[in-house]
Amino acid sequence: MLDRYTQPEMGTLWQDGYEYERWLEVELAVAEVMAKRGEIPQEAMEEIRAKAKVNPKRILEIEAVVRHDLIAFLQAVVEEIGETGKYLHLGLTSSDVKDTALSLVLRDSGLLLKKDLKDFRATLVKRALESKYSVMVGRTHGIHAEPLTFGLKLALWIAEIDRQAERLEQAIASVSVGKISGAVGTYANVAPEVEVEVCQYLGLQAALVSNQILQRDRHAHFVTTLAIIGGSIEKIATEIRNLQRTDILEVEEPFAEGQKGSSAMPHKRNPIICEQVSGMSRLLRGNALAAMENIALWHERDMTHSSVERIILPDSCILLDHMLRQITKVISGLRIREDQMKRNLQKTYGLTSSQRVLLALIEHGCMREEAYAWVQSNAFQAWEQGLDFIEVVSADARVLNYLTKEEIQGLFDLSYHLQHVDDIFKRLELED
Repeated sequence: MLDRYTQPEMGTLWQDGYEYERWLEVELAVAEVMAKRGEIPQEAMEEIRAKAKVNPKRILEIEAVVRHDLIAFLQAVVEEIGETGKYLHLGLTSSDVKDTALSLVLRDSGLLLKKDLKDFRATLVKRALESKYSVMVGRTHGIHAEPLTFGLKLALWIAEIDRQAERLEQAIASVSVGKISGAVGTYANVAPEVEVEVCQYLGLQAALVSNQILQRDRHAHFVTTLAIIGGSIEKIATEIRNLQRTDILEVEEPFAEGQKGSSAMPHKRNPIICEQVSGMSRLLRGNALAAMENIALWHERDMTHSSVERIILPDSCILLDHMLRQITKVISGLRIREDQMKRNLQKTYGLTSSQRVLLALIEHGCMREEAYAWVQSNAFQAWEQGLDFIEVVSADARVLNYLTKEEIQGLFDLSYHLQHVDDIFKRLELED
């Protein structure tokens, strides 16, 4: 399990030496179970346990000749052990070892990503509480809509990250499976009980049924989940990029002392981290498609999935790990410009209160279609002539037949839009 290691980095989990160590872990687990069952002499097992080790350089030397990675691995390990090495790999096929070991690596990678998600969520929560009542304009279709707060925008992301955490948990479970069932999954040369005990020893579930390999729908589930998480990161990064545009400038991603934004224009502070993670999410989606292509294999297996996985599995895990760390850095150091949010909110002359005026007219007896037409004409006049919407509405005799000027004034109180902010935060259990 992941707690065997001292704060491993994601890249470490995908180094050749790490993979070889997991192969050896599976081989030794099978031998231990067989020794326990009396299928291997106990004294031989003791010697295997004492002498077995991985020599990556020697493995590669042998592989250059035999052109088979697992055979090269076994030969190198047996060279270390001596004659009793003959008790390794009894009744197994290469995929018994490689697929089960791959499950260990994917599980450990998933647990690291789970921690990354937890750290990202904690950062979002901190900033959401800080900006809980930071009023800004909401935008639909890119056009000013009604007020909300930046904290609510972050709360939306927190809820999405919670869903992603659930998906990742399911994906980790999907790949935390081993198989020790032989060349076509019939257990012809190794008992099913061995598989169960080996998987228990390794902290995996035994596949209910397999052929020569673990079925690749499991791996597709895992990789597509990483891609979906990447999509959420891209969504957040894209929003930050948009809000950092010069004509909006409501937030800015961190800009380090001495950092340069452009070789030509010294004034530039570009959202480069958000741009980078947005680009990386495209790679994750491409890898997800490749993972789904790997599901359909010939008969009891073919090799078409293998070369693909050597790229998409480490790349997807390492990419998402980096993306999560980077977006966490962005949110942690994000500059939230409440002053600019207030200025932007006033750019549409109070039009963000148009629905309140409409509803008040209806409440006081006006027909909806009439009320809508009056409010719309007043809104268009205010927008085109650069007038305060409240002044235009207050001068409309049709509106004044239903509402007093004092009532109209109250319709433009922004606090009305924030009355349920606490309720939303409580749903997510985001309380100070």
